[in-house]
Amino acid sequence: MYTRFFGLNEKPFSITPDPRYLFMSARHGEALAHLVYGVTESGGFMQLTGEVGTGKTTLVRTLLLNRMPANANVAVVLNPQLSALEFLVTICEELHVPVPDDRHSIKALIDTLNAYLLEVHADGRRTILVVDEAQNLAPDVLEQLRLLTNLETAKQKLLQIVLIGQPELRELLARNDLRQLAQRITGRYHLEPLSREETEQYIEHRLKVAGALGEVFDTGAKREVFRLTQGVPRLINVICDRALLGAFSIESRRVNRRIIRRAATEITGKAETANTLRRALPVVGIIAAVVISAGFLSLLEERKPTIDAAIEAAVPAIKEPADIAPTSEPEPEPVAEEAQASLDDQLQLAQELTNPQSALAVLLNLWGLEYRGGGQSGCAQAAAAGYSCLNQRGSWGNLKQFDRPAVLTLVDAKGQTHNVVLIRIEEQTVELSIGGVMVTHPVGEVSDMWLGQYMLLWRPPNGVAVSMAPGSRGPSVLWLRKSLAEIDARYRTDLPDSDQFDEDLQQKVRAFQREHRLDVDGVAGQQTQIIINTLLAVDDTPRLTVPRLAQE
Repeated sequence: MYTRFFGLNEKPFSITPDPRYLFMSARHGEALAHLVYGVTESGGFMQLTGEVGTGKTTLVRTLLLNRMPANANVAVVLNPQLSALEFLVTICEELHVPVPDDRHSIKALIDTLNAYLLEVHADGRRTILVVDEAQNLAPDVLEQLRLLTNLETAKQKLLQIVLIGQPELRELLARNDLRQLAQRITGRYHLEPLSREETEQYIEHRLKVAGALGEVFDTGAKREVFRLTQGVPRLINVICDRALLGAFSIESRRVNRRIIRRAATEITGKAETANTLRRALPVVGIIAAVVISAGFLSLLEERKPTIDAAIEAAVPAIKEPADIAPTSEPEPEPVAEEAQASLDDQLQLAQELTNPQSALAVLLNLWGLEYRGGGQSGCAQAAAAGYSCLNQRGSWGNLKQFDRPAVLTLVDAKGQTHNVVLIRIEEQTVELSIGGVMVTHPVGEVSDMWLGQYMLLWRPPNGVAVSMAPGSRGPSVLWLRKSLAEIDARYRTDLPDSDQFDEDLQQKVRAFQREHRLDVDGVAGQQTQIIINTLLAVDDTPRLTVPRLAQE
């Protein structure tokens, strides 16, 4: 989603172990050298350990794809939580060794493997067994591994074994009953996290591999990443990926420290759960509505007042009659209008009103639908009425383009998530509904709490949301053809009454997508159809933007 925005060819911080992205820090270089030595020169066991997410699996992938000897036959066991018998069968299957008829006999399996290893050795080839997540190996399986290293000639071991695992593997092999196996380990290396300087180099390395031409993360952002992750590559990837999405959502070309912190909050923050049920939810909702709309939190001495304090402050304004006769006393001096409470304070105070159900009720009401609790979900109710929900991550630009109210997922300073409804977008401000209470805030303030997640409603043709691609047929295709022609004569096709998605229609869809900055794939998916609906300007569709003349 954000790759084109930043000029990238692909996502640079995927957590899949792609060898192309291996950052050869001093530690990773040494670890890889140990592995290469183990599979080319050494015999018996090699051991590589490291904390979760330090890059062990990526190193193994690099070893397997780029550094294995040309004359090596390799067996890789990724799930070692097996019995000794299952483990031997897995090795046979990995090496394409026919499993003996008596596959339930450990002796028969070992004899078969021994015969295979001798045959391979006679042909001048090596056999290497790589076991990932080796800390999960049962003691009897480890003992069986030790016995496998007894398969040897007078000069050389027939099987070389590489154990990859978390630090618990070192503790496991330190057991007294496994000391015979530990003595056969000829090489050990423990992979440490990256230093601060290496973390900054790691981020730049992955961005360049993905095609970045300029600086995307500023210096403060990279230092903040190290502070939050302590140099663990997997954590770096997760936070940086979310930060790029957050920067894209606010249309910022540069990732700074603040965006990094917001990304980390969304990843690690969890909404606190109340210890007791809110039995007085309707009353609390009314109080919260008063507080939000009046915006008088700044009158209270404490930054985060209790509900009781809020009631005491709100009651006088509520109970004062509107028709009290003026007294003879002089009128008080006018006071300055109190500043509105921050969005963060409003959300925390009105937490009971910011659940998904309350937000969906507001959104459905904007479309003239009534939300019925206790049964189907809000999206299921919308589908029954011929509407569809679109869950998406995007930016303010996307929302303006779709031009429909949307439920935004916001994260407050405590890491709690809130669902509010975006009602309107102006040049510098947005109007939100918090449980039906309208508030207005600067775009920047909302952006600080929003990382791009939203959900909107739309009305698909014929009431069913389906993607249309070459080969599709039916009334939805006919709607697509006629709608494009109505929007612009350039999108008219040669067969205006055809209900078949042909090549001519695909080219028109591509042209439409290109002009409206959508993914140009020639498939009329939900986003393409929503933009078409928006341009058709159906009268009863609620809008985010209001023409300036209409406002006047």
